[in-house]
Amino acid sequence: MRGAVGKIAGDRWSPPQHAERRDKAGNPKPPVLMLHGGAQTRHSWNRAATALAGDGYEVITLDARGHGDSEWAPDGDYDIFAMADDLVLAVGQLFDGARPVLVGASLGGITALIALGRGDDVGGALVLVDVAPKLEREGVERVGAFMRSGVEGFDSLEQVADMVAEYQPHRPRPKNIDGLRKNLRQKSDGRWYWHWDPRFADNANGDNAALGAEVLGRYASCVQVPTMMLRGSNSDVIAEDAGDALRKQIPHVYTRSVAEAGHMLVGDDNAVFLGNLGWFLDEIAGPRAEQAGRAES
Repeated sequence: MRGAVGKIAGDRWSPPQHAERRDKAGNPKPPVLMLHGGAQTRHSWNRAATALAGDGYEVITLDARGHGDSEWAPDGDYDIFAMADDLVLAVGQLFDGARPVLVGASLGGITALIALGRGDDVGGALVLVDVAPKLEREGVERVGAFMRSGVEGFDSLEQVADMVAEYQPHRPRPKNIDGLRKNLRQKSDGRWYWHWDPRFADNANGDNAALGAEVLGRYASCVQVPTMMLRGSNSDVIAEDAGDALRKQIPHVYTRSVAEAGHMLVGDDNAVFLGNLGWFLDEIAGPRAEQAGRAES
């Protein structure tokens, strides 16, 4: 599909033939659009998307501009509002008028929040995965430093694995490192480079945390769709009180904490993530989106 500056890559995960595609009220389950975080690709959702499709949901995962297999912005424009423009175009091409549940981790969550907050009709519900308008400076800086660390490339996949293990010391270092290949590109010089445009990391620093709280807070206060925020209990990107702050902006928000998980909570505890997401889809997003649709018709 096409974004504002070029190709946006994605995968579609359709339910198997035996899956139940209707909710307990008999309504079609809403489609789910999953948006990854900065320095990730759509593959970060693979396990979750597989499970959701098995539960009867049509799922699409996208690579943001400058990430994975999506095109890089020719002018290096990775402004969050430009990414929201891409989201609007993608939803218009993918869902034929349906309103997906937007599930966004970090960067993906901010993108969805901006689009919904400025009035774009891109989704019927929102799930923020370890992200909120109130960001922690040190955590944002740590993520940005990791992104900038590989600009010169790596000699081997082993070197990449070592760096990832240092960045995520609470996770065991993977024994099979071939899985890293989908997040890297090996160039003609033989070195391995992250699968994103290094220019994206230029503004990923702690100075943006305070600005984000002010700007994103204004957009959050305009979000009307059912919303849930999931936070890793060990996250250094959003603080423990981020849910209270968000509730002042989105009074109808549901907040959940995933114990012993960090900022990359989907990878830290995919089962608990799916449990919380499943509850939201079954009990909140689908039924309320259907009610809203009847009210608007």
